[in-house]
Amino acid sequence: MTTTTTPQAAPFVPSFDDVQTGRTLAIICSKGTLDMAYPGLILANAALGEGVETHLFFTFWGLDMINKKTMGDLQMTMLGNTATHMPQGLGGLPGMTAMATSRMKKSIAELDVPEIPDFLEQIVASGGHLWACRMSADMNHLTKDDLYDDVEAIISASDFIDKTEGAQLLFI
Repeated sequence: MTTTTTPQAAPFVPSFDDVQTGRTLAIICSKGTLDMAYPGLILANAALGEGVETHLFFTFWGLDMINKKTMGDLQMTMLGNTATHMPQGLGGLPGMTAMATSRMKKSIAELDVPEIPDFLEQIVASGGHLWACRMSADMNHLTKDDLYDDVEAIISASDFIDKTEGAQLLFI
C-alpha cells in the first residue's frame, strides 16, 4: 500500500527584533463610552510603535470619540457593565455614572495614559489615519466641521474596506 504525504508549510515564526513593515491594521471603533474608547486607541498606538500602518474607522457611537462636542467628556456607566464588579442595581442611582467615570479617569491618569483628544493627537502625529463613517455621520447630522480636525474624511464603509484591503481587522 502506498501512502501520500502532503508537504506542510513551515510554521510562521514572528521576528520581534526588527520593526515590521508592509503590515496594515484597521480598527473599527463602534462604541463611545470611556471604557470602550481606550482599547482601540491603545492598540492603534501600539501598532504604530511597531511600524504598522494604522487606520481607525469611527462608526455609530464611536463617532463620540471624534466629535468635538463629546470627545473630551466620554462617560462610563455601570449599568450592564459587569466588569465594574459592583452590584448592577447601584448603576441606576444618581451619581453612579459620574463616580464610575471619575474612577476610571483617575486610574488611566495614574498610568500616564493620555486623555482621548491627546491620544488622538499622538496617534495622528505617529502616522495613524482617522476616518469617520458616512452613514453614521449622516444619521447624527454631523459634518467634517463637527469632527476632530485631524479626521481625514467622512467616508463610506466600502471606501474604508478599499483603503484597508488586506489589513488585519479589529472591531471594537
